[in-house]
Amino acid sequence: LPMEENIFSNKLIGASYVLNGFGKTTGLVQIEELGTLESIIALTNTLNVGLVQDAIIKYMIEECNRENIELESINTIVAECNDGYLNNIQLRAVKEEHVYSAIENAKVDFLEGDIGAGKGMSCHQLKGGIGSASRIVNLDGEEYTIGVLVLSNYGLLKDLTINGEKIGERLSKEIELNPQKDQGSIISIIATDIPLSSRQMKRVCKRTSVGLAKLGSYIGHGSGEIILGFSTANIIKYGEKADILDFKFLKEDKIDTVFRAVAECEEEAVLNSMIASNKVIGYKGRRRESLRDYIK
Repeated sequence: LPMEENIFSNKLIGASYVLNGFGKTTGLVQIEELGTLESIIALTNTLNVGLVQDAIIKYMIEECNRENIELESINTIVAECNDGYLNNIQLRAVKEEHVYSAIENAKVDFLEGDIGAGKGMSCHQLKGGIGSASRIVNLDGEEYTIGVLVLSNYGLLKDLTINGEKIGERLSKEIELNPQKDQGSIISIIATDIPLSSRQMKRVCKRTSVGLAKLGSYIGHGSGEIILGFSTANIIKYGEKADILDFKFLKEDKIDTVFRAVAECEEEAVLNSMIASNKVIGYKGRRRESLRDYIK
């Protein structure tokens, strides 16, 4: 949830960026055009995108009705990764009540790893899932926060690199793996209270690629790298009467600090998604080991 209030009546500045477009995320076209976010964001698996989107639309209608807003159009954001290796994805097990439960139980402090949409995800042929990381940035003598949340589901084990060490090459000799192509996806969501324009946010989104590259990703053909970012600093109120809106934005030559923070957060969030996940035996007896069990 980008904010506690109804985001449709309190739109935020946002942007998206696609490193490799092998994905089915909804809502990116309007964000690209308007540079605003007007819906809560959901993560799921590939074949449940439509089901989750339908539940979010219903929820947002109810939210708006409580404010006497007649909702006739909304740009919902549902991002996905394919968990078909560990999960019987054709069951389409996610239902409306699961979406509502996730919304109602959303908190500042949350579990990471094999939870929610991350339950069936794989990362570098180990167990992947939900991970997050954040940094504090000082601007004009004030502290601002920037955070990244990922749904990790990409990569081959042999490519995994941590702190410059090609740890995946060693683990490939220790862990028995089924032959696989490098395919999957990673969804990255950037949230900050730094006042950024949509153009600046897109620039920030691009820097997630640095974190992925440091981990050994080369952005393969079958991997969808979708990044969404938003700032809570400037709010566009529903029914705003003014023709000219007064916003603050970050001075351009100060943005390097933000770039570095996002690159670091992306790398750390992916590692957290793997370390927080447990080893699992899934669909058809397929296994995924936990990175936590192989690092000291």
